[in-house]
Amino acid sequence: MAHSYLYAGVAGYFGRPRDAGAVGVFRRRTDGGEWEHVLATSEVHTLFVHPKDPDLVFAGTSDGVWHSPDRGASFRRAKFPDGGTQVWSFIAIDDAPDRMYAGGSPLGVYRSEDRGASWERLPTPEIRPRCECPFSPRVMRMAQRPGRPDEIYAALEIAGSMRTTDGGETWEDLNEGLVRLSDRPHLRSSIVQRETHAEGMLDGHAIAISPAIPDTPIIALRMGLFRAREGGRRWEDLEVGRFSPTTYARDIKVSPHDPGTLYTALSVAADSRDGGVYRSTDAGETWQRFDRVQVNGTVMSVGLHHSDPDLVCIGARYDGEVFATVDGGETWQACPLPGPVKDVYAVACG
Repeated sequence: MAHSYLYAGVAGYFGRPRDAGAVGVFRRRTDGGEWEHVLATSEVHTLFVHPKDPDLVFAGTSDGVWHSPDRGASFRRAKFPDGGTQVWSFIAIDDAPDRMYAGGSPLGVYRSEDRGASWERLPTPEIRPRCECPFSPRVMRMAQRPGRPDEIYAALEIAGSMRTTDGGETWEDLNEGLVRLSDRPHLRSSIVQRETHAEGMLDGHAIAISPAIPDTPIIALRMGLFRAREGGRRWEDLEVGRFSPTTYARDIKVSPHDPGTLYTALSVAADSRDGGVYRSTDAGETWQRFDRVQVNGTVMSVGLHHSDPDLVCIGARYDGEVFATVDGGETWQACPLPGPVKDVYAVACG
């Protein structure tokens, strides 16, 4: 029987380009052992274990897509059309498991029809820029609407959200409703902007769709968690601050074992020393603290195992912090990366 692994993706941070430390992909067996540095040539922003084939592991890097056919033991660059493109997200389509999508920066979407071995660039989404930022907008996460393989929602960093209903050939801008919410005083945020207070509501990090409520995606933003209505033309605040003292939402994922269970990573800010993982068992209506650890950096990522519901891992930005539970959150083990490393951006398990 093949072993399960924890994976951690490490990249640099915009504000500290000279910090020392390794980047790339690390892996470690879930039953213990040492971390292996299995990809060291590129910064890694996202990791993805194929839900139908855990031997296939993908790394979204500062140089396109890298993939492993052997559970991360070795990586090679996929046939990817653009050099030097940052890849920030992956999705596999439930109804067509050989089809995958990748999201990048500068803003772009790529499609594969052979489980990630080769990729084609799709037409550039026509999303109206509303914010200027020191980096190009990023496709941070995508989520397929269950039962409709061509309907996909995406969360965009500093560019909000968008939707396609034709498999990525065209995209609809879903930002008017997010911008309207920024008129509420507690949802105003501007760090680098001077001409708009909607920056925080357009700072998208992740998006997920529960099969229990397939027409209402939930997006994780700088300002919290928000649910889409009417195909994303209207958004409502889930007011996650009722359940958590921190509301900067970096990740959200649906359990592959229970359609009504979701996990979200909530912290103080992008650059912070506190945060936690919260779980909802009612499709996002209420949330409770799930982890039992004290992090020393922003919680960036939650990793869920596709065949073991009790195995969950989390990654915090600084100091190579990775934690895992093998008993559904009752106990936690610290699994720090061998240092020095730069910033943890993603974790996965499978």
